[in-house]
Parts: sequence; C-alpha cells; structure tokens
Amino acid sequence: MHTKGEWIKLENITLKRSLGLWAIVGLGLGYMTPTIVFDTFGIVSKGTNGVVPLAYITALAVMLFTAISYGKMVQVFPNAGSAYTYTKETMNPHIGFLVGWAALLDYILLPMVNALIIRIYMVSVFPSVPSWIWVLIYVAVVTGFNVWSMGKTSNLNTFLVAFELVLIAVFIVLAFVQFSHGMGQGTILTTQPIFHSNVHLGPVLTGATVVCFSFIGFDAVTMYAEEAIDQKTMPKAIMLTVLIGGAIFFVAGYFAQALFPNVSHFKNTDDTLPEIGLYVGGAIFKLIFLSGAFAATVASGLASHSSVSRLLYVMGRNGVLPKKLFGYVHPKFRTPAFNVILVGAISLLAIAPSLELVSSVINFGALVAFTFVNLSVVAYFVFRQKRYKTAKDVFAYIIMPIIGAGSTGILWSNLHADALIGGLVWAGIGFLYMLFQTKFFKLKIVDLEFEEADSTSAL
Repeated sequence: MHTKGEWIKLENITLKRSLGLWAIVGLGLGYMTPTIVFDTFGIVSKGTNGVVPLAYITALAVMLFTAISYGKMVQVFPNAGSAYTYTKETMNPHIGFLVGWAALLDYILLPMVNALIIRIYMVSVFPSVPSWIWVLIYVAVVTGFNVWSMGKTSNLNTFLVAFELVLIAVFIVLAFVQFSHGMGQGTILTTQPIFHSNVHLGPVLTGATVVCFSFIGFDAVTMYAEEAIDQKTMPKAIMLTVLIGGAIFFVAGYFAQALFPNVSHFKNTDDTLPEIGLYVGGAIFKLIFLSGAFAATVASGLASHSSVSRLLYVMGRNGVLPKKLFGYVHPKFRTPAFNVILVGAISLLAIAPSLELVSSVINFGALVAFTFVNLSVVAYFVFRQKRYKTAKDVFAYIIMPIIGAGSTGILWSNLHADALIGGLVWAGIGFLYMLFQTKFFKLKIVDLEFEEADSTSAL
C-alpha cells in the first residue's frame, strides 16, 4: 500500500513523450487492422449485395469530415481523452462523461475483438486445441507489452503493420494470377465490385455502418497526444491514418470482391480470411496469409489495448473514475498499468461471443464519439471563439463539422438493432453511474482544475 506522500509523488508522474509522427500513424494503422477487410468480407458482401469497396468508400467519406474535426480539436485540447475531453471542455462535463462512457464501449470491446479473431485463426489451424488457451496466451502477451513500455509497444506494432502490408501486396499479385485463370470477374477492369443492377442505397449504408468500425484507429491516435514528441504532428497523423487506411481497405476490398462476386464459396461467412487465402493461393498461402492476419490482429491488439488504457487513465485522472486506480501511472514503466491489466481481463471474455455481434455493438460507441467531436468544433469555435464572421470560418467551423455530424447521423439510422439495444443499455448504466457519483447532480462530475494543471505539467 502507498502512503499519502507516495500517492502525491505518483500523481505527478506523467506519460512519457516518445512517439514521432510515423510511430503514431503506425499505431493508428495497427489499430485499424488493414487485414480486417478480409475477416468481415463475407458479412459485408452478403449485406451489401456484393459491393464491399463501395461500403468502404462511403464510410471513408464520412470519416474524412470527422477526421478533420479531430485534427482541429486535438490542437486546442492536447490531452489524451479524445472525444470525452473535447465534449467535456466545449459543452458540458455531464455530456462529456456520457460521450466518454459511450466511447469506452468500442474502445474496450475492440481489444476483445482482436482476441476473438486470434481465437478463430488458431482454431482453424489447430482445431483439436481448446480455444480458450489461445485467448489466454494472446491476452497475456499483449497486456505484458503494454505494461512494460509504450515505446516497445510502438516498435513491435510498426514491424507487425509492415509485415501485414507486405502480405496484402502478395494477395494482390496472386489475385492477378487467379484473374488470368478466369476466377471471379476474370479481370480487374470491372465496375461490378462498385456498382451493378442489384445495388441499393439502404444495404450500402448498412454495410458502411458495419465497416466504419474498421476505421476506429484514426480517432484513437488522439489518445497518444500526451506521448507525442511534437504535439503539432497530431492533426497530420490523424489525416494520414484515415487516408492510408481507407486506401488499403478500398483496394483490398476491390480485389476480394472481384475474385468473389458473392459469398457462395465460403463455408464460414463470419470470418472469411482463412478461406480467401486458401482459394487465392492454396494451403501454403492460407497459412502465410493467416500469419499476416495474425500479425495484424496482434498489432491492433497492442494499439487498441494501449488506447483504451489511456482513456481510462484520463477519466481516472479527472476523478470521473476512482483516481487512485484509474489515474495511476507506474513509476518505473510510466504506463497506466492498472488500466492495462483491467483491459486484459475484459479481453478474456473473447472465449465466448461471435465476431458479428461484438463488431456491431462496437459501432454504437464509435458513432457517438464521432458525432460529438464534430459538434464540439461548432461549440468551441463558433459559440466560444465567435469564429463565424468570415466565409472561411463559416465553412471550416460550421458547414464541415455539420456535414460530418449529419453523415454520421445517417450511419446512426442504419445501426444493427443489436448494436442499438446494447449501446443504449450501456449508456443507461453510465447515466446511473453519473447520477450516483454526482448525487443527482449536486456534485461536479469532473475536477476540471486538476486536469488542466496536470496536462500542462505533462507538456
């Protein structure tokens, strides 16, 4: 147990600034998991009537407006709390808490999704080994790295992301070979993966809602704001992450859709990556492709695990969550060790659920965060800074964020019923917790002075 004096010293320990621009972009891409396009291909292709790349382009268009809003807000509030911090500071602490609570849903569940995907991969290769063993080993390794060092985590993540990009390039080369043999559309020069007679707006928007969780990563890089060597690189890191990630998703999705116009080839549409590898390159490439996907999932696990740990850290540092636990920074490793271990424990739940169910619920929290980041731009620049007197300001601080919020709202309307129900239940729990902590709004939800002083010392 720490004495009171020791706790005061521990509270003065800040996160270590060790991340450059490309390290942050790498963490964002690792978080996004480029190979996830192959995992969810069957689900999205079936739901969109065979236009997976169109769903990704639609989601990317929405994400670009939101990415611009993130870039604006991270310059104003260079803290690790992302949507939670922006909403709390520009609107209302209570609304900020609820947005942060909703965002926790996707941030907490994404590490579990990675553990779940690892389970699926390993069971496909070693069907006789109990699936829970793979989840336990994976979670232990990722948790250990995140407790140890953010720098070490970043380095390993960069290596894994580079490896998976090489594998995607190999997949594209093999796709050309299969086209020459008449597989799928028989050519890359076809519009069928993007548009055909059975394409309808509703299913495409539903597909875009599903794949938007693949973009969770460009927003998560704002969690590293207090660990960036140069704070000014954050907006550039956000845009690079979403543009590079979106391009990878589109190209990979286009080739996959041209090879597999429908899902009739697949035995398991819940995760089609192993079968795609088998059909495109044979049994040997299936194993190599799985290894790349494994690397991608581990990279995403490292990045997503570290991101949610830092969101919990900011909420704990503010006193929204118990400060001595969630606001704790390990004195030697300078990482939020308690939060890292907690996220690891939650990730162990991946022993049971299905990928489609968890990924649909994740989108609720993501869309809440995206909507309020766009609205935060209006709240801060228009209502607080009075930046509405020129055409340039009106375009930058009213029109663009409103388009971002509105397009996100369109995705909202196409959320899966399970995602909406699960998200509303989670939001209800958060609201009850807020009532309890504030004694029905008699107390403040956040100690703003503490966070401002702490974030300043961290710079």
